Amino acid sequence: MSSALPTTHRALTVPEVMEALHLSRFKVYDLIRSRELKSITIGRCRRVPAEALRTFIDNQLEEAA
Repeated sequence: MSSALPTTHRALTVPEVMEALHLSRFKVYDLIRSRELKSITIGRCRRVPAEALRTFIDNQLEEAA
């Protein structure tokens, strides 16, 4: 499995976000609950738009600078 952000996906699953950020399932859902990481629900499935993940990463980099 690759740990890089998939470029062919427009909406990522929680496990894909976990792998991309090297975070636990709990932490990813915590970021979603706190609205730090935007997501959508389709039926019972949670998806994170790839652009939302990029925005989250950019925001984290800005805060760290």
